[in-house]
Amino acid sequence: MSMVVFASVVRVRDGLPLSASTDYEQDRELQETKRHLKGLSKKLSQFPDRCTLKTGPYNVNFTSALGVAYLMVCTANYPNVLAFCFLDELQKEFIVTYDTKRTSSAVRPYSFIEFDTFIQKTKQRYNSPRSLSTKINLADMQTEIKLRPPYQLSPEELQATNGFSVHTPPKYKGIAPTQILEPVTLPGIVSCVLSVLCGGLNLLRGVHAIESILQNDDEDFNYVIAFFLGTAACLYQCYLFAYFSVWRNSKSFLALALICLSNMYLYELRNMWQILFHVAVGAFMTLQIRLRQPLGKAPDYNV
Repeated sequence: MSMVVFASVVRVRDGLPLSASTDYEQDRELQETKRHLKGLSKKLSQFPDRCTLKTGPYNVNFTSALGVAYLMVCTANYPNVLAFCFLDELQKEFIVTYDTKRTSSAVRPYSFIEFDTFIQKTKQRYNSPRSLSTKINLADMQTEIKLRPPYQLSPEELQATNGFSVHTPPKYKGIAPTQILEPVTLPGIVSCVLSVLCGGLNLLRGVHAIESILQNDDEDFNYVIAFFLGTAACLYQCYLFAYFSVWRNSKSFLALALICLSNMYLYELRNMWQILFHVAVGAFMTLQIRLRQPLGKAPDYNV
C-alpha cells in the first residue's frame, strides 16, 4: 500500500527539528530510513532545495524555503508528484502560521510541535486518494517536477555515522535557489543610479585631489583616501543590491557607515547639502538592499 509514513519540519542552518508527525511505527527498515533522515537534516544547506533519497522500501523527500526544510518518508511506490504536493502544502501552511523571526530564534527542539495537528490531517488526506481529487492541482506540480526534477540523493552521499552525517564541503550550495534575489523594483533602479552617480562624483573629486597634491605638497593625502573609500562604498552597495551575498544586510550597513565617515572627513571640502545628498543616497541604497530579499524558491515555482 502506497502511503505517507512520517513528516517533519527542520531548520536548515543547524538541523533543529521544529515539528514532526507522531509516529509509532517500529518497523526496522523504517527506523533505518529515519536514521538517514536525521543525518540528512544535519546537512540540508549543502543540497538543492528539492531532493529525493531512495532507501529500500521507503523514500525520503524534502523541499526547503526561507531557511526551513520540510521532510517526509513515504513508501517507495508512493507517487512522486503527490509527495511534493504534500510537502508544498506543509510549507505554505507553516510560512503563513509562523514568521521567519520565530523560526530563526527558536532554541528548543520541537518549538512548534502544535503544527503536528496540521501535519497529521494533511497526511490522512494524502493517504486517502479520494479526498485529494478536488483539493490539489497535480498538473502544476507535474509540470514543475518535469521542468525542475528533484535531485536524486544516495545514502553514500550522506556518510551517516550513528545517525549523524560526516561533514563534507557544500558541493551544491552554489545552485541553491535562495541565492536568487527578488525582481528589481523601480526604487531599486533609482537608488542604484544615484549610488553610481555618487561614486562617480567621489572618484572625480579624488582624481582632482591627486592633481592638487602633485602641484602643491601642502595638500592632505587623506582627502584622496576619503574620496576613494566613498567611491568603493557606493559601488559595493550596488554590488550587494545586484547579487546575493552572505551577511548581505550587515555589509550594506558597514558600507553606509563608511560613506558617512568619509563625508564627515570631507566636511571642509563639501557644503552641508552635498554631504546630506551623499548620506541620503547611501541610506536609500541600504534600504533597497534590505528590501530586496532572496527568493525562497526558483522564480518559476507554482507558475
